[in-house]
Amino acid sequence: MSAEVMNLSIAQIEERTFIGKVYRWMGIGLFLTAITAYFVASSESMVNMLASNSILFFGLLIAEFGLVIYLSARIQKMSAETATAAFIIYSVLNGVTLSLLLLIYTGASVASTFFTTALTFSAMSAYGYFTKRDLTTMGSYLQMGLIGLIIASVINIFWANGTMYWIISYVGVLLFVGLTAYDTQKIKKMGTMVEGVQVTQKMAIMGALTLYLDFINLFLMLLRILGDRK
Repeated sequence: MSAEVMNLSIAQIEERTFIGKVYRWMGIGLFLTAITAYFVASSESMVNMLASNSILFFGLLIAEFGLVIYLSARIQKMSAETATAAFIIYSVLNGVTLSLLLLIYTGASVASTFFTTALTFSAMSAYGYFTKRDLTTMGSYLQMGLIGLIIASVINIFWANGTMYWIISYVGVLLFVGLTAYDTQKIKKMGTMVEGVQVTQKMAIMGALTLYLDFINLFLMLLRILGDRK
């Protein structure tokens, strides 16, 4: 076996090891979120606390947003242990805020929507991983679209327009389907460049957070469309 082929094989092994670590941490994050949401939704006192205290609820949302910003901005300077802890805390906090969905939508529709999300996410992530097409240009448009979606969502909180609600939901599904493929390809490329245990762990956490956010947001958009309210 030539040195070039051997180096290629080693690079492929490292890339697959890195991708595997990303998906494992993403799975851990989703598991923690699901368990936390179920636990909170099963506690009448905790539900009442969240539902009756808007300052607490929005404080948790702000804390989640702050953790994402913190991880994104400080990932290079923090330790792998700190990055891992921040991701775990974020996953748990997200479970707390998402717990109210279990009270709004029927359990059957939540389960079926989660299954639909998992299939859609898996298909698009596989496409992003195996395609030979460079998705960089598509990613730029998707990110601009995401900014527009966020602005439209904030405006519609105050406007409360039903038509806009459905437009945001369907456009959101398309955006996060595309972002899943784009982010997967980006993370795959990242796997060929990381070196060292600490750096690998930190980049795996960032990759897991990115795909976790794609999955959760795709799930929320699909739930708005497919979910049956109680």
